Amino acid sequence: MKWGVIGASTIASEWMIDAIRAQGGAIEVLCSGSGEHAHEFASNHRIPEVITRPEEFEPFSLDAVYVSSINHLHLRQVEICASMGLHVLCEKPLTLDLDEARSMLQICRKAGVHLGTNHHLRYAATHQRIRELIGEGAIGEILSARVFHAVHLPPHLQGWRINAPEQGGGVVVDIAVHNADVLSVTMGGYPEQVQSMTSEKSLGQGVEDECMSIWRYAGDRLVSTHESFVTPFAGHGIEFHGTQGSLFGQQVMSQAPVGRVTLNDAQGSREIDVVHRNLYEGVIADFAESVNDGRAPWCDGVSGYNSLATALAVLESAKTGQLQSPNLWSA
Repeated sequence: MKWGVIGASTIASEWMIDAIRAQGGAIEVLCSGSGEHAHEFASNHRIPEVITRPEEFEPFSLDAVYVSSINHLHLRQVEICASMGLHVLCEKPLTLDLDEARSMLQICRKAGVHLGTNHHLRYAATHQRIRELIGEGAIGEILSARVFHAVHLPPHLQGWRINAPEQGGGVVVDIAVHNADVLSVTMGGYPEQVQSMTSEKSLGQGVEDECMSIWRYAGDRLVSTHESFVTPFAGHGIEFHGTQGSLFGQQVMSQAPVGRVTLNDAQGSREIDVVHRNLYEGVIADFAESVNDGRAPWCDGVSGYNSLATALAVLESAKTGQLQSPNLWSA
């Protein structure tokens, strides 16, 4: 596939450009309005052309575009790319507003192009192994779960994430969407209700930098979540507790292919073998296959919509102090 990239971003630099190329993709052009930084970025990553507006993709005969710009710019950029017949892989959150996210899905459907969401965690070998074990009945029926996605946001990623709510700042929109997505493929859907509290500690400058929630899923299953930008030594992971055992994924809420899985049951505690692989290469491989096969990507636009709906319900619950039901996608 021939790709364009929108946004000279950290995630593109650290992960996505290499992942696209590892899956045989060719990156033809970078679209960025950041001037000298864009040209330096393109040079460092051997991208031959730089443009400033997505309308300028037209002469490059691309197949797909990866959108990694700031969140509030996504809708217009996706709309322009879809109008050119380009398939779109978009960073999360898709947008900051559910009406805009719905428009994005409708635009891509009308144009007949694929829309994928870059939720990388569901492609981790650790999470896949957890899903396989649950599917095999290793812990019986799921009763509850816990996600602790608590980190210290490094300085080079802070910027708008800690001071610009209109651009997608705050830990909830940044991290809770990941938790909602990775839980969705194990719990069989998204929460029916959420109750949450947020706080602003050492990083937040007008936005929350820590959140704790309880999410209720179908079957009266409860999940506790902890999202944080301010806890450098907490570690991160996910747990599933069932009628016959418990699964622990330690250090698995990561961009890197790391972490381990432990099963506790009546026979004791034992570590599960995991063959790690690059998460983002999994994203690209599935997206390219979906284009070739004419099917929806595994993590499609609806997945991105529903993870955003969950995060926005978490924010609304923290604001109002009331239980909230996510406004999930209905076609």
